Amino acid sequence: RENAAMTLPVYEAYAIKYGDRVGTRGKIFVHGDPHDAPLGMDYFVWVIKNDERTVVVDVGYGQEEGEKRGRSFLRCPTDGMRLVGVGPDTVEDVVITHMHYDHAGNLELFPKARFHIQDSEMEFVTGRAMTHKGLRHSFVLRDVQEMIAMLYGDRVVFHDGDEELAPGITLHHIPGHTRGLQAVRVHTKRGWVVLASDVAHYYESITDGTPFLTHENMFQMLEGFKRLRSLAPSDKHIVPGHDPLVLQRYPAPSADLEGIVARLDDTPSE
Repeated sequence: RENAAMTLPVYEAYAIKYGDRVGTRGKIFVHGDPHDAPLGMDYFVWVIKNDERTVVVDVGYGQEEGEKRGRSFLRCPTDGMRLVGVGPDTVEDVVITHMHYDHAGNLELFPKARFHIQDSEMEFVTGRAMTHKGLRHSFVLRDVQEMIAMLYGDRVVFHDGDEELAPGITLHHIPGHTRGLQAVRVHTKRGWVVLASDVAHYYESITDGTPFLTHENMFQMLEGFKRLRSLAPSDKHIVPGHDPLVLQRYPAPSADLEGIVARLDDTPSE
């Protein structure tokens, strides 16, 4: 196994912030106290790259949708990607971890991309579950229609459970928050790093099992926190999907990108 790991490609990995909001624990966590101090939430997209391959993970929301929901729009996610040398018009592989508005809102900005999604997520957003307003609240019809258009244009790649996307990049189906949610594991210079996306929104979900308010299945979500830990060498190798601490714990690629981009293949601070 050690020899096999040595031959795996090594990737750089970046978290790129494009928006944020301020909430309270009562509106973010199950059983959270609504009287607690404000709690920030950052919105990220992620880039995985080396000299041979570039993979984008999620595409964020557009300005109109984000601001309608009370989220800031600091920059277009594609402009954030350009800060690390990735142009959306050249990207060939985009992983959609799930179809919530803040992860799947800009598909049309990637004209050459194939979109990787779990079978169960497409079934979820086009099936009976969407007859319930409480479940479809975080989805946008236009985004679902756009994904179906990509499907009919032969630009969707379906995955059924855990699969290898490419050498050194694996997909892991971990439902709970949504039915077809997937995390991405990437081989870096510090070993395997797990991009949790919304399997765990915050570090405290990983360490304390704190459940996020929006979910389809509470039990699966809680089990998902354990699953993340089984995929990573340590908790320091798991990157939550929305925690502002990500930008504090990981270094920026350069001084001018402080507070915007985090270099996830570097070792985080405490």
